[in-house]
Amino acid sequence: MHVLIAGGGIGGLAAAAALLQRGIDVDVYEQAAELKEVGAGIQISPNGNKVLDALGVFEALEALSCDPGRKEFRLWNTGKPWPMFSLGKTVVEAYGYPYLTVYRPDMHEALADRVRALKPDAIHLGSAAAGCAQDAEGAELVLRDGTRVRGDALIGADGVRSIVRNTLWGPSDPQFSGMVAWRGLIPMETLPAHMRESVGTTWIGPGGHAVSYPLHRSKYMNFVATIEGKTWTAAGGSEEGSVEECLADFHGWHEDVQTLIRRSPRLLKWALAQRDPIPAWTQGRISLLGDAAHATLPFLAQGAVHSIEDGMVLSRCLEGVDKAGVPAALKRYEAARIARTSQMVRGATANTERFHSRELATEATAEEYLQREWSASPIRDRYHWLYAYDANTAPI
Repeated sequence: MHVLIAGGGIGGLAAAAALLQRGIDVDVYEQAAELKEVGAGIQISPNGNKVLDALGVFEALEALSCDPGRKEFRLWNTGKPWPMFSLGKTVVEAYGYPYLTVYRPDMHEALADRVRALKPDAIHLGSAAAGCAQDAEGAELVLRDGTRVRGDALIGADGVRSIVRNTLWGPSDPQFSGMVAWRGLIPMETLPAHMRESVGTTWIGPGGHAVSYPLHRSKYMNFVATIEGKTWTAAGGSEEGSVEECLADFHGWHEDVQTLIRRSPRLLKWALAQRDPIPAWTQGRISLLGDAAHATLPFLAQGAVHSIEDGMVLSRCLEGVDKAGVPAALKRYEAARIARTSQMVRGATANTERFHSRELATEATAEEYLQREWSASPIRDRYHWLYAYDANTAPI
């Protein structure tokens, strides 16, 4: 068995490691000239860490990451805190693994190192996908330089603007949501002492929200601030932003939010794209994984985690299958994952209103709103099904 993977991001590398561990040969084709991750922080909940442990990278990643004590809401203008849920030992006792905040380059490097330990020449850089094809005997990935590589299966892990997906089903890229995310990475020592606590904070207000949490053994504070009602004219999905524009977007917000903006050495603007879940991932010997399959708004903090889960379930479905059985195995993989990932995408979209409700305009209406939408019972309903899942043993 030989599997081709288009895309060397977190999902593609997790899938490669999982497949190689099961004795399935893999080649990963990544368009970038060097293997490095853009962006700053991601949140890895217990369901993701279960898989990372099975892949042999959890301990190394945990040592580089942060284990916040809790998540909390704070009201956009007054800063009044509300508990969201406890983390630390509480999460480990409930789900067996911690909730980590992870520096993206640490995650990417750990997965790449694991893949190369299993197969040193598995990752092919400077190899951008341009198309794909298949016949009864195998699948082909067509690269931008005209090279055609052939395997028994092809997995499109090539992101929200997936060439593999669009070749199979026609143009279906996510569309701009009208929201822009401002992202900054702040050296922890530059923040006031009261802002250095190891806590995941979500500032919520009418029409926007901001998130901060520690990264890389508390060397950095990750900052992401999302605002509605924006336009997007840049050619790509991100561009340089200015402190002045970001401050204008969050005018009137608490001084701590203003401080996070001002202390960010660099601010990038990202266009947030969204798309309803697609009804199918698989055609014959070709299937999808991660953002190519289930592009999501980042409001459940599950995009990277579900990509990691995909890779483990894919490897389990292909293990022990002969070459003729690949199409059926990929259908099993899709069937095992599509309902869960679609529920995740819809849940992230629903959280947009929960984070941006107009009822958050004043402290009085916010209090009633948070009791209704973010008390213990609604929180458990929204998150328990995510964290309790185990991709290592889930039915396939």
